[in-house]
Amino acid sequence: HPTPPSYTQVFGSTLTELARQDGKIVAVTAAMLDGTGLNLFQKAHPERCFDVGIAEQHAVTFAAGLAVQGMRPVVAIYSTFLQRGFDQVIHDVCLQNLPVTFAMDRAGLVGADGPTHHGLYDLSYLRCMPNMVIMAPKDENELRRMLMTAIYCNRPAALRYPRGNGQGVPLEDPITPLPIGKGELLREGDDALLVAIGTMVPSALAVAGRLAAEGVSCAVINARFAKPLDEDLLGTWARRVQRIVVLEEGCAPGGFTSAVTEFLADADILKPTLRCAIPDHLVHHGDQERLLAEEGLSPEALYERLLAFCRSLPGSTR
Repeated sequence: HPTPPSYTQVFGSTLTELARQDGKIVAVTAAMLDGTGLNLFQKAHPERCFDVGIAEQHAVTFAAGLAVQGMRPVVAIYSTFLQRGFDQVIHDVCLQNLPVTFAMDRAGLVGADGPTHHGLYDLSYLRCMPNMVIMAPKDENELRRMLMTAIYCNRPAALRYPRGNGQGVPLEDPITPLPIGKGELLREGDDALLVAIGTMVPSALAVAGRLAAEGVSCAVINARFAKPLDEDLLGTWARRVQRIVVLEEGCAPGGFTSAVTEFLADADILKPTLRCAIPDHLVHHGDQERLLAEEGLSPEALYERLLAFCRSLPGSTR
């Protein structure tokens, strides 16, 4: 089997494709043309590609200005470096409810680039911003759909995706957008509900399959959106099961797992809940597989954690 394209390549080629159909789409980056895949866009649409240098704050405000003038700007920046534009995202984009898309490459545990490059905080620091839509794809085809969704939702939107290759799934053509705030049920189950986003969705499905062999029946939801949440889908399935597991490749404080547990509390759905995310500490340098294992987010680590969680509850005979 051929090696799947990287998420970066899929983003760059998809944005280039969409821009052929819409002359209002422009791309902005901050000295990351190659790293974000915008080198593909630049070759096809040089007059609509802007590299502002190492000036993330300017990139965000520049994109806001383009949006005010009727363009559809896409700001492609590594997750960790969009942190530098936090103030501008709030004041220049969200406050005016402008249709700027933030494409955050290298989200999650990045590995070889070192501790400064881990993209662990985007879900937390964007989730608190009014008007913002936040997405994370489970595979490269969903990335394409989310990019189109973000560009045409007519409000601030962000999508985060990892460094590395995709899942090898077919890419649909033509691309179809997603309904805002709607997740998908990937597997039904009676004992536990696994709610995952982004890179944790394939892992959740794999773990659910292994747990079934141990007699634990798990439902799996691909949330797709960290904001807004699909509260109808989550509420329906959370009420059906005995226990809930929430998974994300990001920091636990304020992130996706926080969003889900906050919803459960507000909806008065009080079930034993396990949050699988990066604890409140800095993550050192190391390859992705090793770091995932150390943080308890590798498929094997998740299987052990979830099996112990399901067996530890009072009255469980599993």
